[in-house]
Amino acid sequence: MAAAARLASRARPLSRPNPTVGCLIVRDNIVLARGWTQAGGRPHAEAHALAQLIDNNASGTTIYVTLEPCAHVSDRGPACADILAAANPARVVIGIIDPDPRTSGKGIAQLEAAGIEVSVLDCTPAKASLSGFISRETLGRPHVTLKLAMSQDGFIARPPGGEQWITGQAARAHVHSRRARQDAILVGRGTWEADNPRLDVRLHGIENRSPDRFVLTRGIAPRGAQALPAPDAICELKDVQYLYVEGGAATAQAFLDAGMVDELHIYTAPASIGEGIAAPASIRPRNLKSGGQWKLIEQCQLGSDTFAAYSRVNE
Repeated sequence: MAAAARLASRARPLSRPNPTVGCLIVRDNIVLARGWTQAGGRPHAEAHALAQLIDNNASGTTIYVTLEPCAHVSDRGPACADILAAANPARVVIGIIDPDPRTSGKGIAQLEAAGIEVSVLDCTPAKASLSGFISRETLGRPHVTLKLAMSQDGFIARPPGGEQWITGQAARAHVHSRRARQDAILVGRGTWEADNPRLDVRLHGIENRSPDRFVLTRGIAPRGAQALPAPDAICELKDVQYLYVEGGAATAQAFLDAGMVDELHIYTAPASIGEGIAAPASIRPRNLKSGGQWKLIEQCQLGSDTFAAYSRVNE
């Protein structure tokens, strides 16, 4: 299932508005086919994988799929529960039950009615790969990642007139790779006016994955972006599953205060600045190490800088 979840990452964010799903078809411990949700949401992961088999025949196989197969008919294509039942696998292993009420539990029931053994793992990799979809279905808003680059002593910008960059080239390239996984990106009006940021993806081969651009402002949207008046307005972004908030400090604090940050991406340079614009106190490197509200889920070295990702601890 972890391998299927990694496959699903290939679909993010190209599968929008559909969730990013991964699928593996296995017989006798040999992987026969791999599938993931295709661009625009169709074909679904199961159909993509089954198409690699002769006559879509999965007899005797075990199919691993990160999300319960859909059971509702769409004008865009058949329900995955129908095509899996027709493919006749021996067993279907599901990462999580679909939170969408149109399918929740119905896909499983349909497969079992066709005589197929079904197991539900409710596993962490599947949940993580579908975090944006789960957030949309259960919270009514996108999964929000707050990204900040800061100095070792917690400053996200130097005083006016100083060097713009805090972190190095490797860290900045890493940011672009993470932008490519988002549906939308947001900064505050002050950051937009002060830095004139492009907020795009500038990595060779994936420039087309640049996210939609938003600015947190109660005024008129600046050219090239859309306006959001407040953090809770992200609930209106119906086709956005993943939102990347890049600051600055006031915008970061606004989303933290609203309880709308699910994940933190913190890039820390080894140098201390001593003055400038400070990051919100609760997410400065020294305070994050103390645990509590945030759990470290990933860490790596990027040149001389450190990247750390934290997920919110649900109480």
